[in-house]
Amino acid sequence: MKPKVSRAVYPGSFDPVTYGHLDIVARALRIFDEIIVAVAHNEEKHPVFTVPERVEMLKEATREMAGVTVDDFDGLAVAYVRQKKAHVLIRGLRAVSDFEYEFQMALTNRQFDKEVETLFMMPSQEYSFLSSKLIKEAAALRGDVSSFVPPFVAKLLTQKLVRS
Repeated sequence: MKPKVSRAVYPGSFDPVTYGHLDIVARALRIFDEIIVAVAHNEEKHPVFTVPERVEMLKEATREMAGVTVDDFDGLAVAYVRQKKAHVLIRGLRAVSDFEYEFQMALTNRQFDKEVETLFMMPSQEYSFLSSKLIKEAAALRGDVSSFVPPFVAKLLTQKLVRS
C-alpha cells in the first residue's frame, strides 16, 4: 500500500495573487497537510511584480493558513515537485478554455516523471472568471480590483500600474 500523500506543490506565476488562487490553496489544504505555493521564474509572461515581490505577496496572503509555505523555483515544475519530495502538482482550472493547455502540460510532465500526479482543481464559482491578466488590465485603467485581490495587493497594483 502506498503512503498517504501529505504534501503538494501549487506552482504558478501569481502575478498577482488573486482570491481565486487563495481559494485553490484553502481547498487543497482540505486534502493535503502541506501546500507549497511556488512562484515560477517565467519572464516570458512579462510580470508586473518581481519574483521576490510575488513571494512576499503570497506569504502575506497565506500567513493565516496553517500548512502553507511559499517558495520560488526556476525550471520545470515537475522537477521542483520531486526536489521538494512531493508527488502531486496542483493546477487550477477556471474554464474549459484552460483545460487543453493544462492537459497537455500534465501529459508532458508525466513523461518527465511518472511518479508525479497532476491534480486539477476548480475554484469556487465566484472566482471562476478571475485571471491575473484581466485584473492587471483593470487596475491599470484605474478600476477597483479590491473584490478580486486582497486589499494590500490592490494597493500594490495601483502603485505599479497607475500613472499619475
